[in-house]
Amino acid sequence: MKVDNSLPLEYGTEQNKLNILGFWIFLGAEVMLFATLFATYFTLENRTGNGPAGAEIFELTPVLIETILLLTSSFTIGLGVHAMRLGRKNAMITFFSITLLLGLAFLGVEIYEFTHYASIGAGLQVSAFTGILLTTLGTHGAHVTLGLFWGLFIIMQVKKRGLTPETANKSFIFSLYWHFLDVVWIFIFSFIYLKGMM
Repeated sequence: MKVDNSLPLEYGTEQNKLNILGFWIFLGAEVMLFATLFATYFTLENRTGNGPAGAEIFELTPVLIETILLLTSSFTIGLGVHAMRLGRKNAMITFFSITLLLGLAFLGVEIYEFTHYASIGAGLQVSAFTGILLTTLGTHGAHVTLGLFWGLFIIMQVKKRGLTPETANKSFIFSLYWHFLDVVWIFIFSFIYLKGMM
């Protein structure tokens, strides 16, 4: 395996470049998934039937906490990738670990939020609005959950094998995934929560 030392470690081999390109294509499919969920949400957001509307169930404090947690995690994973490129394994592992802890805290707040919705009668089958709301939020939350396990395996591999072209490539691809989740959340925050509170 020929390594090009003029490039960042994660791009150092032809296979690594192909892996990153393939992941960008995968993210394109993920964009379509969330675009479909958003389009469905915008179609159904006013179909509340006898159930509550967004303005009645959305609470600003949990949503702001979730946003701060996820955006901060995007910053820490960026620091992790920077540390990886400098060859600082321990710093990279630390920043990736902080990222996962922030993601776990995000999920904790989201679970509280779902519990709150259930306690006030905003369930999946109450109305078209609550159904698509919980489906959209749940799909994002499932992606974050997957990311937590994926990130944990990345950290374990880097601890065991060190920073190699292979582990750097996997770490970088994971960081792209995590940034993607943050971008999706910005859309959820802006077009579901903020719009729904007005």
